[in-house]
Amino acid sequence: MPGRNADRLSKTPAPGATETTDSAAPQRKSSAWTISTPLGDHKKATVDTLLYNYQRRSIPSFYSDAFATTGTLGAEGINMIFFDRPSTPTFFFDASLAATLPSLSTFKFYNVYTPMTILSYNFGGNKQNHSDRLQATFAGNVNRNIGIGAFLDYNYHKGAYNYQAVKDFNFGFSFYFNTNRYEAQAMYYHFNALNKENGGITDYLYITDPAEVQGGVDKVEPKSIPTRLTAAHSRLIGDRLFTTHAFKVGYWTEEQVNDTLTRDVYVPLMKFIYSLDYEGRHHNFRNDNATEAREFWTNTYLNPLSTNDHTRYWTVTNTLGVQLLEGFRKWAKFGISAYASLQTRRMTQTTYGLELPEFTDEQLELLTPLPEGFKCTPRLTQNRLSAGGSISKTRGEIITYNASAKFGITGGIAGDVTLAGNVASRFRMLGDTVSISAYGGFSNTSNSYFLAHYISNHFAWNQVLDKTREVKLGGKLVIPWTRTSISAGVRNLQNYVYFNDEGIPTQHAPNVQVFSATLDQKLRFGIWNWNNSLTYQVSSDKNVIPLPALSLYSSMYLDFRAFRVLQVQLGVDCNYYTRYYGLAYQPATMSFHTQHEIETGNYAFCNAYASARLYKVRFYVLWSHVNQGWFSKDYFSVPYYPLNPRCLQFGLSIDFAN
Repeated sequence: MPGRNADRLSKTPAPGATETTDSAAPQRKSSAWTISTPLGDHKKATVDTLLYNYQRRSIPSFYSDAFATTGTLGAEGINMIFFDRPSTPTFFFDASLAATLPSLSTFKFYNVYTPMTILSYNFGGNKQNHSDRLQATFAGNVNRNIGIGAFLDYNYHKGAYNYQAVKDFNFGFSFYFNTNRYEAQAMYYHFNALNKENGGITDYLYITDPAEVQGGVDKVEPKSIPTRLTAAHSRLIGDRLFTTHAFKVGYWTEEQVNDTLTRDVYVPLMKFIYSLDYEGRHHNFRNDNATEAREFWTNTYLNPLSTNDHTRYWTVTNTLGVQLLEGFRKWAKFGISAYASLQTRRMTQTTYGLELPEFTDEQLELLTPLPEGFKCTPRLTQNRLSAGGSISKTRGEIITYNASAKFGITGGIAGDVTLAGNVASRFRMLGDTVSISAYGGFSNTSNSYFLAHYISNHFAWNQVLDKTREVKLGGKLVIPWTRTSISAGVRNLQNYVYFNDEGIPTQHAPNVQVFSATLDQKLRFGIWNWNNSLTYQVSSDKNVIPLPALSLYSSMYLDFRAFRVLQVQLGVDCNYYTRYYGLAYQPATMSFHTQHEIETGNYAFCNAYASARLYKVRFYVLWSHVNQGWFSKDYFSVPYYPLNPRCLQFGLSIDFAN
């Protein structure tokens, strides 16, 4: 048949695209997706054009109903909803910035057919505490087989308090190429997060009772409050490159378009996959005020004059895999995959290549002896082999499921086991579709090298950590007609590693259980809306895993159209969680650790806002922390780090899609 091969290629959809066919011609639909390691599997995603809660993106509480933050957007913080908190990364410095850093799980690919550019700019504050954030997303298709994308995120905040500035610069690129027999996907991102570290304010009374520390003056300017550090900063730099190549084996078949027309369609049967995953990290902590350092830190191991810690990590993972695809025949009700991965990684500690000045006898006396028997390899390279596989069913309305397994074979992960599974179902009830899902998992995995071996100017540890074991179970029920969502789960952890009161990783051998349940309820009457999310969680050992028992997010707003074309939302929202011994923050290691002296919580952080959308333009006015000082002045989510004071903020987003 003339032109048969060309026709076959023209019918190849882009990855993640949805295609519908009528009697005239195919109608193409835009789509977005994320990919996962190690084989580049797709997960559906959405294009960011929603108006609801657009204004919250300029405040840290956007990331969680219970988010403990050290300051402005982009500063270090931790999610206190335990089930939503990511596991401790290999490079543990990442954990405190996990909410703001780009990641593979959130990196989106787009199939838009017509070019799309979304440009957003948020700003607020005055000359002393001004904030700016510029974000841009671009996506376009060269043709039906090739798509490209890019993003940029520049976030700069001077900070409400002294020595609290944040400057983050992130960017990334994506590419995919898909034909009948070959598929390629690639993504790269880079981030550079520079955060000033002030160690918190010197005295709680500057917030809770300023008159007592200011001789009767009841008001205090945030920038005039003294901080415990004035010459310290952290920098975290990272890169990631992930690419997959899939060679597809299948067969041609004829598809009926209408009563008189057919077309050839290629049906893939199997994929042979190769993926390359590179990840690099560099952490630098610097402090140039030795006097403040001696008051703030108990130990000084390397240099009594200043601190300039450098810790580096990179890893390269090569994976070969094979997938038997779901749905290539009617009897092929599920897909199966298997793979093997070889990982090479290198860790470099502060003492590697360290050049120190000559110290006087008086200065040497200021140094702390290293722990007895301390040993730390300044540079270490490891090779690790693992294998795994999965079985999944993603099509069908009655039931879908996925089960996966991963096993460590050689290197530091020998004997590691990770098992995970989930199942979901939908059924009709009272004229609507109810969905129910459940998940479970078991893992017995090695801990990060840096949690066991670490050296810096103020912290040094060398310990043997056993594998951490975890069992987790949970489920979720969604009832559309009542706009209700209920989820619950339990996790049991053994040999759990956490940062103790001294800021040092320690392993807790006994079992620790965490139970969590969340009710999400949305109410609507005409233009009036009231959305609520309530989470209850309890830890069997609050000394190891302290958590607020109750966390609440509530948003009440009016949603209506003005002048027939302007969608408007006017409302207030609040975050609240109960009192508990909140985690403290350690600037030298960018880590959150337990403490048992100061309670945080029992404070509502409220905002008033007006947001609107006109065609493809979104904009808002936000008065954040509008309730500052109304009922309580104890607005700390992390000990010694007060929440940002009341501030007027603005935002604008334009979608330039054709």
